[in-house]
Amino acid sequence: MLSFQDLRTMVEVNSWTHNKEGVDSHGKLMQTLLKPLGLSVEVHERENVGNHLLFKTHTVPNKPKLLLLGHLDTVFPPGTFEQFREDEEWVYGPGVCDMKGGNFVALQSLRNLVKNKGALRNIDFLLVSDEETGSDDSRQLTKALAKNYDACIDFEAAGKQHEVVTGRKGVATYKIQFEGKAAHAGNNYAIGADANLAAAHMLVTLSGLTELENGTTVNVGKIEGGIGANTISPSAKLVVEARFTSPHEQSRILQNIEEIALNPQVKGVSTSLSGGLQRDVMTPNSKQSDLLTLFEKTLGYPLLTEQRGGVSDANLVAGEGVPTLDGFGPYGDGDHTIEERALKASFELRIEQVTKILALYL
Repeated sequence: MLSFQDLRTMVEVNSWTHNKEGVDSHGKLMQTLLKPLGLSVEVHERENVGNHLLFKTHTVPNKPKLLLLGHLDTVFPPGTFEQFREDEEWVYGPGVCDMKGGNFVALQSLRNLVKNKGALRNIDFLLVSDEETGSDDSRQLTKALAKNYDACIDFEAAGKQHEVVTGRKGVATYKIQFEGKAAHAGNNYAIGADANLAAAHMLVTLSGLTELENGTTVNVGKIEGGIGANTISPSAKLVVEARFTSPHEQSRILQNIEEIALNPQVKGVSTSLSGGLQRDVMTPNSKQSDLLTLFEKTLGYPLLTEQRGGVSDANLVAGEGVPTLDGFGPYGDGDHTIEERALKASFELRIEQVTKILALYL
């Protein structure tokens, strides 16, 4: 019977993204668990977020190299949700499915390989510290490292029927700052330059980029601006998120948002734009299909697949042209809430599957 003691230890370390000390403590725990398997660690130290860790095995030249992908952080601040518990069917706690549970699947599979096959080789394991806040710091590191690998498996949670993920929407986020001119709304209305009005016009224009039939959405999720009812607003701000399901739509949206954002429709108002593409769209392709077929032949049965609107670091690796499959963690639900749980039987299945798949690379 599978013991979840190591998962308990992982979960009970608070690793909220903004808790650098906690994230680094969790990273040190992962080093303690993985180093006995013969993996060396390359620490990418950071000042403001947790350190990113690349665990490396021996590389055999002219053999395919596989990247395992996970993240150390969770969404729960200290004191909000930190306990681990289990019953006959489920384990409960922060990260049991997103994604300390997925990291546990990778850990147990690597242990099985060492036990059954001996030394590991050509399989590396990247754990970043800031995935839950958009991978702003780790994004370039992940994209640069991705080029060294022939394939990638991400350990985000599985689908309800243990689907693996073949596609994810891309996402871009922007902040648009408006600078106008304040004036008394009763006495000097005509000499003001209304930043709020410019923001309102732009909100409508940006929302018009949405094409639901193509899976594209543009959402102005936050508006700020103004001083009071009797003052022409001297400043405003929009926070915008766009999601898309194809490279063509990604290009269309990024180009249009930048053009719209820098051309306010109110005289005397200027704008500045920050942000941009956060994660590339991840789309099914022939190389990914070949990878899936290889895994299915190894397992002896087909794997169910799905596409998701949410993003992960699999988007980044896939965006570099590396065949990538996601969702190799356990099935669970309630992630990002205090009801988070994962199915024990799912761990058993995923560890069995991943152990067989990883053996391909030895």
